[in-house]
Amino acid sequence: MKKHLGDKIFKGIAYVFGFSILFLLLFMVYEMYQGSKLSMSEFGLGFIFQKDWNPVEENFGALTFIYGTIVSSLIALLIATPISVGIGIYLVEVAPKWVRNVVGFMIELLAAIPSIVYGLWGIFVLSPIIAEDVAPFVDKTLGQIIPFFRGPSFGVGLITAGIILAIMITPTIASIAKEVIMTVPNTQREAALALGATKWEMIRMAVLTYARTGIIGGMIIGLGRAIGETMAVTMVIGNRPAIAETIFQPAYSMASVIANEFTEASSNLYLSALIEIGLLLFGVTLLINIIARLLIWSVSKGVQEVK
Repeated sequence: MKKHLGDKIFKGIAYVFGFSILFLLLFMVYEMYQGSKLSMSEFGLGFIFQKDWNPVEENFGALTFIYGTIVSSLIALLIATPISVGIGIYLVEVAPKWVRNVVGFMIELLAAIPSIVYGLWGIFVLSPIIAEDVAPFVDKTLGQIIPFFRGPSFGVGLITAGIILAIMITPTIASIAKEVIMTVPNTQREAALALGATKWEMIRMAVLTYARTGIIGGMIIGLGRAIGETMAVTMVIGNRPAIAETIFQPAYSMASVIANEFTEASSNLYLSALIEIGLLLFGVTLLINIIARLLIWSVSKGVQEVK
């Protein structure tokens, strides 16, 4: 059958909409590359490994911000992952349907809270708790063994940013963990129970083993969100352009330095250095999300093959 003119027009419009996302992505990369060329030519690859950040002398390096971003995000991931996986297991394997619906709604509501609200909560509620209770306790226990856990704390720093990020990425990881666990075929569960496994053994050996690739993908997506978070982290990380020696010291992240200093850039090189940090952040976030999507896709493909 010959296609009608309307079908051809609709197909063309659909192609335009579909490829517009790719065009927009490439356009963003191009613009950031053009904006950071001055910094690239001035500092080269040394920009990534140099920790000095001195706008007065126009000497710029991103290592301090890369370190702060990675450490705060890893702290968030270590805190959020077991909680999120536990939520997913509870909702799928334990909770009755009405509880599942209520808790699922609350998780979605938690994800919808603006980051500025998390930042305010971090300043006025979490920071005093960190400074007065958590830091002294950790310093007296783990701090005597591991220098990275030594205090004192003023309430803002890597650990505060990590906890705020953990709260923010928990809904993302929990939602993905729930969906991945739901894709585990019931035959896996039935086989484990038929062999005499307890419910916990069935969950550990049959469910989590089958779903681990997708859960890891959810973790990586959560890590990508943590790395790119701006306002909440800016308000609680301390914004100190130096590599923190302990989790209680103030630090800086890539997103935070862009948010704080972009409007203050007084020279072309200063502005170009900030744009290069944005390009690095964009590349890392994009790579992390691609890896996560591939992992989740591999789990979904496996389920379809089983069916």
